[in-house]
Amino acid sequence: MSQPFDRSCTAEAPGELDNDLEEFWVEDPWKINLSNNLSSYERNRFFLNGRGKEFYEISYLTGADSDGDGRAVVAADFKNNGQLDLVIRQVGGGPLLIYENGFEKGHYLKLSLNGVKSNRQGIGSRITATVDGNRIVREMYPVNSFRSQMPNLIHLGLDGYDKVDELEIKWPSGDIESFRNISADQHIVIQEGRSEIQIVVPGNPFLPAISSSQKTP
Repeated sequence: MSQPFDRSCTAEAPGELDNDLEEFWVEDPWKINLSNNLSSYERNRFFLNGRGKEFYEISYLTGADSDGDGRAVVAADFKNNGQLDLVIRQVGGGPLLIYENGFEKGHYLKLSLNGVKSNRQGIGSRITATVDGNRIVREMYPVNSFRSQMPNLIHLGLDGYDKVDELEIKWPSGDIESFRNISADQHIVIQEGRSEIQIVVPGNPFLPAISSSQKTP
């Protein structure tokens, strides 16, 4: 394969093509994707995080080992049940693949931020959740991959625990706030500098819930 830097040039085939090997040649290499699919049908891979100690390759077991030319993947709670599903977009006209989360359901907490001194969506904040002595650390940043972007929220999987003992937020402004005894299985919104937690209820306005907070300058 040769790709000249001059977009207006054409290149002749260097020799006779072997049709049995499905060889082909395009005079204008800049237009190769318009008439040919360069996918080698590599299968997608899916890895399960084993509690931060190792990863398990479960592509075949889950049916996620599609041989389509997958390019964009988004993990989000599409059914609003606390479980992250996967959507995969394929190039070249392949189908849109949706993988439903079939794992055993555990407790969770979803978190959105509203910056005041910091940027409006709290991007760059560092979130530390303490659950039964274990620390879960996340950063508020909408992950970008090839032609895809995750929702700008934090999803915490809490396993069998029904509350977060302490939730600490370090805002980009440098302020640190902490909230205690937050019930699981809900979507909350925290505004910078405010001691109340707002609860997201689909179809309804925010419902304020008072929670203890300590702010460290």
